[in-house]
Amino acid sequence: MAVFDDLIRGVRAQGSLFGSSTLTPPWALHFVDGPPLTLCTVLGGSGWIVPEHCSPEPLRAYETVVVRGPGTFTFVDEVGTRAEPVACGEHCATPEQGGTRHRLGWNDCGDDGDGAATLIVGAYPVRGEISRRLLDALPVVLRVDPGDTGDPVLDHLAAEVATDTPGQQVVLDRLLDWLLVCTLRTWFDRPGGEPPAWWAAQRDPVVGEALRLLHADPAAPWTVSALADRTGVSRSTLAKRFADLVGEPPLTYLTHWRMTLAADLLVEQEATTVAEVARAVGYSDPFGFSAAFKRVRGVNPSGFRSTSARRMTAQR
Repeated sequence: MAVFDDLIRGVRAQGSLFGSSTLTPPWALHFVDGPPLTLCTVLGGSGWIVPEHCSPEPLRAYETVVVRGPGTFTFVDEVGTRAEPVACGEHCATPEQGGTRHRLGWNDCGDDGDGAATLIVGAYPVRGEISRRLLDALPVVLRVDPGDTGDPVLDHLAAEVATDTPGQQVVLDRLLDWLLVCTLRTWFDRPGGEPPAWWAAQRDPVVGEALRLLHADPAAPWTVSALADRTGVSRSTLAKRFADLVGEPPLTYLTHWRMTLAADLLVEQEATTVAEVARAVGYSDPFGFSAAFKRVRGVNPSGFRSTSARRMTAQR
């Protein structure tokens, strides 16, 4: 299993499409919820994404912008628009307000007049520590120009939002997931970019294979020698190459990944004991696991679970 596959797995659209609409100027839609990730694209026309505390970003046909929360943002017809901002959030996608094609409060006359723009917005809740590793690798705003692998997805989106059919929300959610993956891959691979170390390392024949092995079975009793045997190089070659490309030794990376997995298990499976979580991530001794968890996370497993539970309760 590749690193990116693991990190993106918890980032899923789930009834999260705020809306699709042909907007006619002037408009100003203020997306107020500030989810961890929001994907914005226009199928026709153009506008501007104005993130909180960041410079405005133009958004033209078939361009895609991803905004990282928790800051909010506004989609406007032009910078300095005379339109009064209309708050748009989770209510924009509820069935009682018109479902995925909700138009309440949007300046939408239903035709393609001069300056009109067809907007698609999808919000992504990001749950757990695994997916937060992906967020940490992203800027507040990233953009991808048209002409890349996401274009066919946008064609499918354009066709789907034009009709009201059973199962539309599921189809739109999956198309948005597909578009997000295409967008992130294109952005990480952009010329002159600075992708996270784990992204580039995945393509190295030796280190990439070592990463796949660690992610496929993180609970296995891995040693550098065992990884070297499986990747067909010497122990010293693997250790140096891994550290050079990933930024830390193989077993240090494994420990951090195990603690990330453990953090999610502690929160998501409340009935699971610390000893059971320890075994699930490769520790036969719960005391050794607790010591490693505190060293990496700064708090023991029980304390982390309690703090996370209080935080989740406060957010409800």
